[in-house]
Amino acid sequence: MLVRTIIVEEKQTKVISQLACATEEFDMTPRILVVEDEERIRQFLKRGLTYENYLVDTAVDGKDGLEIARDNPPDLVLLDIMLPGIDGIEVCRRLRAASDVPILMLTAKESIEDRVAGLDAGADDYLVKPFSFDELLARVRALLRRAQPSQPQVYRFSDLELDTGTRQGRREGQTFDLTAKEYELLELFMRNPRQVLTRDVIFDRVWGYDFGGESNIIEVYVRYLRQKTEMEDLARLIHTVRGVGYVLREAEA
Repeated sequence: MLVRTIIVEEKQTKVISQLACATEEFDMTPRILVVEDEERIRQFLKRGLTYENYLVDTAVDGKDGLEIARDNPPDLVLLDIMLPGIDGIEVCRRLRAASDVPILMLTAKESIEDRVAGLDAGADDYLVKPFSFDELLARVRALLRRAQPSQPQVYRFSDLELDTGTRQGRREGQTFDLTAKEYELLELFMRNPRQVLTRDVIFDRVWGYDFGGESNIIEVYVRYLRQKTEMEDLARLIHTVRGVGYVLREAEA
């Protein structure tokens, strides 16, 4: 009788252990929120992402998407820009104000102004419809990789510091906050001090694609960084190399 009891208890322990491992694996599976009002696209994305072993929540409008994101925080958001009610740009702003969740905008608009509007609102990337599902998967994987936590460190150049743990900058004892793209751009400069970074390199490293020669988005974000790093008339550290790009170097005497 004692032997039988021991065997039963061992089997129960094994089953509980297997269930615990399965639950842990389930919890580690990335959760993706798809906010898309077109049912055909929404269902297509849900089927495809589920097949790729992602957990998928869906929302038909901005209000629904914000509520789901609040109640069941996602690891990544696929966000249509043209939504009824609260549009994608405003949803993006509210999501970004609440968290650093990666946001991939889906848009039928191809103008640079619309891309810049989405990125300025806090989006990390965008795809123009119609798009290849393989390309979407590649961008999803890239954004999820970027979001994985790494060992925090502090970059230092001259009197400027960048804390990768808090994602904040500091100069002359004053701390300043950074948006997602401001942080990535400043990190690129801090990792490559005194090296001239061309526009093509910056586009590729920070945005992951080429906006085209007519875009001024780099100038816009360099201006944002200068405003934050040159408070109280501190010396300029991010310099323009005309016709080439930008460089982080000490102020010229």
